[in-house]
Amino acid sequence: MAHTRSAKKRIMTISKRTERNRAVKSSLKTTIRRFEEALRGEEQEQARLKLQRALVSIDKAVTKGILHKNTAARKKSHLTRKMNAIG
Repeated sequence: MAHTRSAKKRIMTISKRTERNRAVKSSLKTTIRRFEEALRGEEQEQARLKLQRALVSIDKAVTKGILHKNTAARKKSHLTRKMNAIG
């Protein structure tokens, strides 16, 4: 348990940041999952749109400091490869 005022403030800011990170990670996973579901459904145009949304959400996660840029590049590459394999 924190004793000083500054430590208590840090706990509050850490919890806010954790909530934000959790929300962004969750939405990122959701967009990726929706793309993969559209890919399994053989819906080319829907999959292409969902791929674009997934790539944008990956980039947003990088700008917010949730994903490392190399991790994001790897994820984007994997998703794009999956799309190209179908089409």
